Amino acid sequence: MTESAWFMLKALFLGLIEGFTEFIPVSSTAHLLLIGSWIDFSSSDDKVFEVVIQFGSILAVMWIFRERLLHLFRGALTRDPVELAFMRNLIIAFLPAAVIGALAIKYIKMLFHSPAVFVFTLVVGGLIMLWVERKPQYAKFGAAQPGVVGETETTRRATAHALEEITWKQALVVGFAQCLAMVPGTSRSGATIISGMLAGIDRRTATEFSFFLAMPTMLAATVYDLWRNASVLSSSEFSAIAVGFVAAFVSALVVVRAVLRFVARHTYRPFAWYRIGLGIVVAVWLAWP
Repeated sequence: MTESAWFMLKALFLGLIEGFTEFIPVSSTAHLLLIGSWIDFSSSDDKVFEVVIQFGSILAVMWIFRERLLHLFRGALTRDPVELAFMRNLIIAFLPAAVIGALAIKYIKMLFHSPAVFVFTLVVGGLIMLWVERKPQYAKFGAAQPGVVGETETTRRATAHALEEITWKQALVVGFAQCLAMVPGTSRSGATIISGMLAGIDRRTATEFSFFLAMPTMLAATVYDLWRNASVLSSSEFSAIAVGFVAAFVSALVVVRAVLRFVARHTYRPFAWYRIGLGIVVAVWLAWP
């Protein structure tokens, strides 16, 4: 196998990993960078590759939720107050990451070269998830429809049970939590879903809002990173990005409904323990002489 073909095969594999991990709170970024390091995958800017193929996964979610998106756009055009409020909340939640990301991009990228950061964020993130799941209102599930994230049995503290019921304050909390996902290993979906639950949004709605928020966030990140780095990327790297993008899109289409069905019937504890276990494995790997 030629070096070019091997490079493309690695890009394909990482695209599949992205599609499988983007929508569960285990940090797709940590998996991409750690596995990329283990298989010796490198390009002019690994962050560009990671961001662009992540948007492939987001496009898969846009396809799955296409009817709801069309309803949102129609409502905005007809000035439906409910849909306008939802769009307002998405903008409010998007702005913190947009502003902080633009101002601190150089410092954020420095963290991507520190495996110790992965250890800390994976383990701490897992512990926070376990703490949240111990709360009685999130401990059990009621009946859930196939393919839809289920409601909790007890929702005493939840005040938003639908996307349209989310307040601008809750959206702002989720937006600032999304900024934490700039630190590798944190997990964008994990940070936004857990923060939404803590802000009073029920599990199903927090998960859906996290998916919708990912769309403008990843689109902006993709366009920005490609614009800044287009001149330094080679043709082979553009090809690798395209291969990874398609692989992420296809794998996400296949697994996203399965992931949602799993979450509908289980807590996030398995993902929390997985994060902690992965963090320990990485720590041992770093300490190995």
